[in-house]
Amino acid sequence: MRLRLTPRDTSFFDLLADLASHLVTGANLLSELLGADRAGRKVLAKKLADTEHAADDATHSIMRRLNQTFVTPFDRDDISGLASALDDCMDYMEEAGDLIVLYKLDELPARVSDQIQVLQRCAELTAEAMPHLRSMGDLTDYWVEVNSLENQADKIHRKLLAQMFDEITDPIHLMKLKEVVETLEFAADAFETVANMVETIALKES
Repeated sequence: MRLRLTPRDTSFFDLLADLASHLVTGANLLSELLGADRAGRKVLAKKLADTEHAADDATHSIMRRLNQTFVTPFDRDDISGLASALDDCMDYMEEAGDLIVLYKLDELPARVSDQIQVLQRCAELTAEAMPHLRSMGDLTDYWVEVNSLENQADKIHRKLLAQMFDEITDPIHLMKLKEVVETLEFAADAFETVANMVETIALKES
């Protein structure tokens, strides 16, 4: 870590950790939603939307703090970019849950659950990683595992698409389901983006 002679505002670490905690809540709600009946899904989708709003608020808090702070713990553009990338993860998960409800997709292929399990693990790893930004230590395993999980998500996504095109004959249902599946894949990509940004930040600050 480089020697710094000026005081830093370390509240950003807590703010980023708070933002990442919402991703764990969101991924778990998405998993619950998948296994619920139609009425239960509406309730869980509302909770998921509330969590997305909380993540938005956490992101705005970081941006406001950036505007009020002269010396940041690491590059302010990196802080801003990381906060936005974390928020993107939540946005995609909330969108997927909302689409499942709006499209009334009562039954989804088993591999959709596999997709969400990957997102749950990514969210857990991301939330665990954020406090380590204070020291920039013990982060290598985090970005390596998230990159591995994203590769796993890609394979699930490809197999799921192949299954859908092979088994589903209703084109409207296929389009609806494909949009959900693609949105879940975007969420996995977003988690990988966060991990790649953390790797870049750690290397710059080492």
